[in-house]
Amino acid sequence: MAAIELRDVTKRFGTVTALDGLDLEVQEGEVFGFLGPNGAGKSTTIDILMDYVRPTSGTARVFGHDAQAEPTKVRERVGILPDGYGSLGRMTGREQLEFTIEARRGREHPDEVLERVGLAGDGDRQVRTYSKGMAQRLMLGMALVGDPDLLVLDEPTTGLDPAGARMMREVIDDAVSDGQTVFFSSHILGQVEAVADRVGILYGGELVAVDSIDALRETAGATGGVTVTLDERPDTLRNAVAGLRGVTDVTVDTDEQERPVVDAACTPAAKGRVVKACYDDGADVRDVDTREASLEELFVAYTSGDASATGSAGRTVDATATVGDATADTDGSAVGDASPPTRGGDE
Repeated sequence: MAAIELRDVTKRFGTVTALDGLDLEVQEGEVFGFLGPNGAGKSTTIDILMDYVRPTSGTARVFGHDAQAEPTKVRERVGILPDGYGSLGRMTGREQLEFTIEARRGREHPDEVLERVGLAGDGDRQVRTYSKGMAQRLMLGMALVGDPDLLVLDEPTTGLDPAGARMMREVIDDAVSDGQTVFFSSHILGQVEAVADRVGILYGGELVAVDSIDALRETAGATGGVTVTLDERPDTLRNAVAGLRGVTDVTVDTDEQERPVVDAACTPAAKGRVVKACYDDGADVRDVDTREASLEELFVAYTSGDASATGSAGRTVDATATVGDATADTDGSAVGDASPPTRGGDE
C-alpha cells in the first residue's frame, strides 16, 4: 500500500497557484526527500496531507484514508514536525511531552523521549526559554510519540547544530529500521543525500525529477569525476583527455610528492576512458580515485535545464507535478495545540 498518494492536487491562494495537478506516490517503508527552494509548495503539500488546508481540487490519501474526509484517521498514523510553530508557552518540556503522550495515547515516558532527542536535563525548563535548536528537538520528540507509521518532517534540521543534524539522521535511520515511512522536505541537499531512498525535485512550477539519486545521476548525465595520479607527465596527455567524449574539464597539477595528478570532470561513462587514455599515452598510473556528482550538482543540472532529460524520462516514476511560488506556505502551530496551525511565511 502507498503511504502517501496525491492525485491531481491543485491548491490556489487567491491568484497564486501553489500546486497545480500534483501527482505523487510514496511507498510504505520509504524515505522520501521532497526538495525545492523556499516557496516551491513543499509545505503546502504537507498541509494538505494533514488537512491543515484544503486543496482546491484533487485528492490526497494517507495509508488509503482520504486526508480531507478522514483527517482524524490520518493524524492517528502520522507524527509531524512542522517547519514553523507559534509561541511555545509556559509549559516545561516534560509537560509538553506529557500532554502529547496523553493526547496520542502513547506509552512512552517523557524522560525517555527527552533523552532520545538530546534534551535530558532540560525537561524542567519552560519551553519558552529554549533555543531554536532545543525547541526543534522537542518538536521532533513530540512527533515520535506513539510510534507513528509515517513521520512527516518539514525542514527538520532548521536551527540544529551539527550534533543535532546527526541526531536527526539517527532518528530517521531508527524509524526505517522499525518499518516506518519518512517523508521530509528540505532545501539542504547534503542532508537529503545522506538518508533518502528517492527524491523529488520541485522547481519552476514543476516536479522536474523523481527517482533514486543514482538514477537521477544517470538520467541527468551529471558530472562527477576521476583523479589519476601518475609517475610522469606525458606532454600530450591533457589534450588527449580533454578530447574524450563526456569530459567537460581537465586540470593537471602535482600532489605533495610532486607526482603529476590529472583531474577530469566527466560523466560516469567517461571515467574509464580517462584512465585508458592515461595508459595509452604511456603514463605510469599509480592511483585512481573517482567521485560521483553530488545531489547539489544534480539539483543544479535539473533546475538549470542542463539535464539530458526533463524529469525521469524513460524511467518508471510515480510522481509528476506543477508547483507555483506560493508565499503562504509555512506552518506556525503552537506546541500542545491540537488545532491546525496558523499559516504564514514563505515556505
